Amino acid sequence: MNQLPFFGLTCLRCLSNIHLCSQPRHHHGFKTEPQFSEKYFPQTVDHFNFNSMGNGTFNQRYLITEEFWIKGYGPIFFYTGNEGDIWDFASNSGFITELAAQLRALVIFAEHRYYGRSLPFDKDSFSIPQIGLLTVEQALADYAVMIRELKQQLAATDCPVIVFGGSYGGMLSAYMRLKYPNMVAGALAASAPVLSTAGLGDSGQFFRDVTADFESVASECRDAVRGGFHQLKELARHQDYSHIQSEFSLCKPPSSAQDIQQLNGLLRNAFTLMAMLDYPYSTHFLGTCPPTHGPDLLSSLRNTVGIVYNSTGLLPCFDLYSLYVKCADPTGCGLGLDSLAWDYQACTEIDLCYESNNVTDMFPPMAFTETDRQLYCAKRWGVVPRPNWLKTQFWGDALSTASNIIFSNGDLDPWANGGSLSSSLVALNISGGAHHLDLRGSNDADPESVLSARKTEAELITQWVKMERSRLQRSL
Repeated sequence: MNQLPFFGLTCLRCLSNIHLCSQPRHHHGFKTEPQFSEKYFPQTVDHFNFNSMGNGTFNQRYLITEEFWIKGYGPIFFYTGNEGDIWDFASNSGFITELAAQLRALVIFAEHRYYGRSLPFDKDSFSIPQIGLLTVEQALADYAVMIRELKQQLAATDCPVIVFGGSYGGMLSAYMRLKYPNMVAGALAASAPVLSTAGLGDSGQFFRDVTADFESVASECRDAVRGGFHQLKELARHQDYSHIQSEFSLCKPPSSAQDIQQLNGLLRNAFTLMAMLDYPYSTHFLGTCPPTHGPDLLSSLRNTVGIVYNSTGLLPCFDLYSLYVKCADPTGCGLGLDSLAWDYQACTEIDLCYESNNVTDMFPPMAFTETDRQLYCAKRWGVVPRPNWLKTQFWGDALSTASNIIFSNGDLDPWANGGSLSSSLVALNISGGAHHLDLRGSNDADPESVLSARKTEAELITQWVKMERSRLQRSL
């Protein structure tokens, strides 16, 4: 998933490049900017092999607030952390605390193993074979164990648990309901691409949908971007590298086809980010589109992507290989240690073989097939991906027996068509909604569609809490 300043398909991987601000929220009379306490949970390193690590533990970070909670009675809202620092998810998931204020819930944000400060082997966590314990299954078991133990510690054994997540975290929330229905009463899976990451669907869909977002702003936008990439291709064909450096404000001139491919990836990644973050307030990126004709297409392309890579205006030039790192996720792994963890996951269980083709999208042809993935992952991590594993382990599109899961998607989100639907589940399509907009806190600029979606989500979650409370009382 791409580099985002919050969440995924996560999406937290552009934190150093984009800075967002939000206003304090008030909801139903409650101030909903709670003070979280940062704590650490002694988590089992390997849940599934009694010989490898014994009962060894590591410190798993979590955030908790009891500010709204009726102790021992109110529900527990548990965020299944995804690919990044847990503070960023907590800071950008205001709907959860708004709803907690209404339902008097305890709120917990748990950090995903191998991300943020939850490193099982500290600085050696990204070495081979230590990184081999980074799996979806281990992460889900972490959350199940944490929920069980914290309920005991907090005298909350009869408190219903609802899990929340966005992007990859939304996938984890849905999986928690599938794998641990004895512990989780319901799940809100926002912008959760459970189908596309399981290898189901069209490999060209993602970048086709990114293109469609820009077309929705101006029909000429696609042609302008495509024209800019064509001019870049012609300059590269004539090896006019100094001109390319000047047009794109690069720190060094490109000198090879590999450098041009890297530049194409950096540019495509920026447009992907803008499409995912097309929120109706300060992060509204799509309002900027290159001119539709003339000699300035390249500089306009540069200025457009500068919104992502140089939002502060402080970078004197763009470094091709430090701003964007090619990895097993064509939508971007981001930077820093978190990018290593996501790259490994994209090399093992998370299938992200997406490609652009310049026919159904506005980007240069850039293939990423299963063969490409296998070659890259064998060289980088010494692993062979298992393309069908998520379909086997987490049901793929055969979700007819699942229940109490909300799958919400915004129609501006390129990940939306990778989400899941079953007649037994709840699907919410948010018109004018970007990547898990419904999880963000209330804002005066929110469209009516997201207000309606949050209302439906709140009603369903309230119902699930009541049903689980009744079930628990009957069992006693």
